[in-house]
Amino acid sequence: MSKIGKISISIPEKVKAVLSGSVLNIEGPLGKKSLNIDLEMFNLDVTEGKEISISPKVKDQNSKRLWGMNRSLINNAVIGSSTGYEKILELVGVGYRAALKDKQLNLQLGYSHDINFDIPEGIKIVVEKQTVVKVSGSDKQQVGMVVSKIKAFRKPEPYKGKGVRISGEYIRRKEAKKK
Repeated sequence: MSKIGKISISIPEKVKAVLSGSVLNIEGPLGKKSLNIDLEMFNLDVTEGKEISISPKVKDQNSKRLWGMNRSLINNAVIGSSTGYEKILELVGVGYRAALKDKQLNLQLGYSHDINFDIPEGIKIVVEKQTVVKVSGSDKQQVGMVVSKIKAFRKPEPYKGKGVRISGEYIRRKEAKKK
């Protein structure tokens, strides 16, 4: 039995979920998402637009493995279309700063050149201070990918802790060499 798969997903009032064929369309105030679900392997019940439950038709090793994952994907789509996802990045280091220029995020991260990052569609980036960047969107995977791409420009280093980090992230520090 999947611990996550058994839990039914409650749908907020603003969100609509419609099953047409094997495609589940979820539409809310922040966006829409369509998920392909294998109806030969799973039973999907949408009760009066209030609750979604998923269960496997045959409980074998393969269906148990995919049961919880499919439930999580549906839940992430529901949460994303109603409230959205947000991650906050901090730029730590002397002279590290960020600025928005049209549809690009301009980053100064201690290199001899500025880094211009094109903001993908469906992602909203806000620069609160020069060192704090908020990345938000309705798709959890896309928000995570954008954050990891920005973080890859200058990963936090263990000696001084300089770099781009997610807010609240713990950087394991190393002690400098001693004589």
